[in-house]
Amino acid sequence: MSRAELDRTILEWMQEPLWGEDEERFDALALALFAHQFERCPPYRRFCERRAATPASVRGWREIPPVPTGAFKELSLRCFPAERSVHTFRTSGTSTATRGELHLDTLELYEASLLPSFYRFLLPDLSPERLDATILVLAASPAEARDSSLSHMFGVAIRELGAEGSRFFVEGGGLRAEELLRALEAAPAERPLLLCGTAFSFVHLLDALDQRAARLALPAAARIMETGGFKGRSRTMPRPALYLALEEQLGVPLERIVNQYGMTELGSQFYDTVLREPAAPRRKLGPPWARVRIVDPETGEDAPADGAGTIVVYDLANTGSVLAIQTADLGRRVQDGFEVLGREPGAEARGCSIAADELLSGAGA
Repeated sequence: MSRAELDRTILEWMQEPLWGEDEERFDALALALFAHQFERCPPYRRFCERRAATPASVRGWREIPPVPTGAFKELSLRCFPAERSVHTFRTSGTSTATRGELHLDTLELYEASLLPSFYRFLLPDLSPERLDATILVLAASPAEARDSSLSHMFGVAIRELGAEGSRFFVEGGGLRAEELLRALEAAPAERPLLLCGTAFSFVHLLDALDQRAARLALPAAARIMETGGFKGRSRTMPRPALYLALEEQLGVPLERIVNQYGMTELGSQFYDTVLREPAAPRRKLGPPWARVRIVDPETGEDAPADGAGTIVVYDLANTGSVLAIQTADLGRRVQDGFEVLGREPGAEARGCSIAADELLSGAGA
């Protein structure tokens, strides 16, 4: 199957109105995409050959060798000539100077993948005919942070799903706190409000409220999406403490706070299920064109059903790079989804949250 055929087939799947797990379709497309990437990406081909994994020997998607995220800092993992790149996303704000890069020769699949998940897990109470949520973002705009996949994602969400008044509130490395607080106070009660940002951008919002001795009571339809790690440049705030502070100072209950799990190297994202399935256990789910394995880091085999292991993602949206990614995160299975337990020992802290903390602390120059 050619790259054009792969892109077209995967894009058609992303545009289907109903989601459903289709193991046979996923397996067939993953094997075809693996064959293409094995042929067109020499560094990945060498990586696979050292593991005796070739299109002739790999029989199912679980056997496709995953590339550690750190490899994107050392190699250009792309399946097309460099001159065909139209956009490059870069990892940011980690404790090392080298940044990982994801090169794209098209943004079509990336954007087609992010929108259904964003809508399904963050705005499930909106009908497709009336997508009018106010989306307020505690991050720089795509124009200011062109190489940030997170800013790009938020920009697409505002463009396609946001109502009038949706906007970004970080400019020049600073949180426009007064403007944000006015926007929050003026948020119409009858319209869903989505407040998005990295974990530490919310810490800076809470600091701004503390400085003003202020608390807000956001509308009942408000919800929060946070992403990234909970370690900043100068301090750490555990997730339970952050969520409790958000509930106390913004009036958004814990069951309306959603963590997103994504990374620069992926084209798809995973979300907590609390808004879509409020009565079910909190866990992360993604789109049907992506799969997650929890593996023993020593053997690469699936971890026990109730045990911890390394999170490995297989993402068909990654047609131009590598579909199988081994993260530096630990997780465990929860029913049909998973939860993130933290970083592997010795792994770098999550970059986007540290980047936000550095910028908003005035240390980003």
